[in-house]
Amino acid sequence: MITNLEQGCQDPGPIPSRPILKTRVDATSYEDACNRIQAWAEAQRSCYVVAANVHVVMTAYFDPAYQQVINQAALVTPDGMPLVWGLRRLGVPHQPRVYGPDLMLAWCERAAQTGLPIYLYGGTEETLQRLIQALQGQFPGLFIAGSHAPPFRALSPQEEAADVARIHQSGARVVLVGLGCPKQEQWMARHLGQVNAVMMGVGAAFNFFSGEVSQAPRWMMKLGLEWLYRLSQEPRRLWRRYAVNNPLFILLFGWQLLRHAPSPQRSLPK
Repeated sequence: MITNLEQGCQDPGPIPSRPILKTRVDATSYEDACNRIQAWAEAQRSCYVVAANVHVVMTAYFDPAYQQVINQAALVTPDGMPLVWGLRRLGVPHQPRVYGPDLMLAWCERAAQTGLPIYLYGGTEETLQRLIQALQGQFPGLFIAGSHAPPFRALSPQEEAADVARIHQSGARVVLVGLGCPKQEQWMARHLGQVNAVMMGVGAAFNFFSGEVSQAPRWMMKLGLEWLYRLSQEPRRLWRRYAVNNPLFILLFGWQLLRHAPSPQRSLPK
């Protein structure tokens, strides 16, 4: 029996979405996302995928240029539980979380099955070496066509052109980009039409799967408390993000729901 993977994956077509504070968030799942990525990769389409959480949405809310970067992505997944709850309140009742690091693993499994090569861009050389070892141990058929750890400073046009050339020469169909928000989304948008592959922003996944940073327990993720765990791990770097963004998101999204709530029907006079 020939499977869908052996036949090639057809693009599932348009995807439902909802605006959360003006940011488009798509009603997708891990399987749906992987199907779309596979179809785009097989067609060698230049596009990018964003895993959106509260930090992404709030950064976009205050930065119109970044807002445009997010909204022109081929796919915007609900990475954080507040966005999952937001989609459910906006009419997608069974919306699951599509967490960036887990989507990366789901795609690596799909890539190992289909033979589609991937490229790792971001982190440090040490991080990448540990990550490659971990991924190839977990997915023996995974073809990692190349990797590169760019400097943390802004790159020159010549350096960016050299990075694009390396990706093209590798033959990769999907580029996993681990530069962090908002840098990775800006990098992907800047290279739209230049990198003939699907670019997927995966945030801290490189650090998680290389073993450098621990992930929150799954029970905390399900309760939307992952931010509390990450804050305890990196308080100096993350305190401002969570102390400001989270309460403000609740206020602004609450106001969005109030403004768009259906008016109660009044009884007609007898």
